[in-house]
Amino acid sequence: MYRIALIPGDGIGKEVVPAAARVLEEIGLPLHFVELEAGWETFQRTGHALPEETVAGLKSCHGALFGAVSSPSHRVPGYSSPIVALRRILDLYANLRPLVSAPVPGSRPGVELLIVRENTECLYVKRERLEDNGDTAIAERVITRRASERIARMAFVLAGQRQRAKGGVPSIDSGRRLSLSEEAGKRALVTVVHKANVLSVTDGLFREAALAVAAEFPHIPVEEQLVDSMAYRMILEPERYDVVVAPNLYGDILSDAGAALVGGLGLIPSANVGDEFVLAEPVHGSAPDIAGQGIANPIATIRAAGLLLARWGESAAAQAIEQAVLSVLADGPRTRDLGGTAGTEEVAEEVIGRLEIEASR
Repeated sequence: MYRIALIPGDGIGKEVVPAAARVLEEIGLPLHFVELEAGWETFQRTGHALPEETVAGLKSCHGALFGAVSSPSHRVPGYSSPIVALRRILDLYANLRPLVSAPVPGSRPGVELLIVRENTECLYVKRERLEDNGDTAIAERVITRRASERIARMAFVLAGQRQRAKGGVPSIDSGRRLSLSEEAGKRALVTVVHKANVLSVTDGLFREAALAVAAEFPHIPVEEQLVDSMAYRMILEPERYDVVVAPNLYGDILSDAGAALVGGLGLIPSANVGDEFVLAEPVHGSAPDIAGQGIANPIATIRAAGLLLARWGESAAAQAIEQAVLSVLADGPRTRDLGGTAGTEEVAEEVIGRLEIEASR
């Protein structure tokens, strides 16, 4: 029995997480859902964005499916992003974001890119302060050798397992390895992203640590890219990249930008991975402008649910979900962000229907 925590959070998270849970229920595995809460609305109601009960509940689960958070853009005393806190508390040190071409308008062909983002430090340590009577704002950026080495090592391990045949399903197997296909293919290139030409101390340390790890994997090609150059080249030729490893902020920005190349944020899942736990989530936000209307795209969250299954070695179930998703993306119905008119429920039910078709073959 797999215990999966469901944390809808805010906004459309309350619509897409239940939709993904229904897909999981149809896959035929022994699952038990534990409903927990976190987010801005939880903070407004209880004074805690991440209640102690939620943290305790997660520790009894095998993994979690998270929705979205409506964090305010201004400082609110006592509030801190619960997803950032969970990454730290559960030591989910790697954020894995597969960007793969999809059968939808606007998706670039030939893209099978995996961004491996350091998930615990950089500017996300949130050490900010005001000086000069409030006229100067200072943020501390933290880069450690330990965190840089372990995220680089994960990137190279994943690259060693990654297959280049097109059309594979993003998955994390029981060995904590992500691959894009079961078929054999060419060696994957690892691209180390930094800005060491300007931030010679912090990014310099990240670069040094990553390249030292690269020496442990002489069979895997490696290159460096400055983050601004990476953004430019990723837009021009995303199909040339395989595994990209980056500090927290750069990885966040690059992966959201990369989503635009393969169909948009509504399609992209992610997995926050540690040595003992995986928290999967869509990369999109809470979308308050459409929350409650039943029109949010559930595909990213459904795919995130597939990442959870694959993490537990349930590769057949994960593959079935991905194939059903690709079939729906190709044939419809589609939500409005993809040019269609379908709602959240209609798309989720169609994915479930395609699962049944696959099971009957």
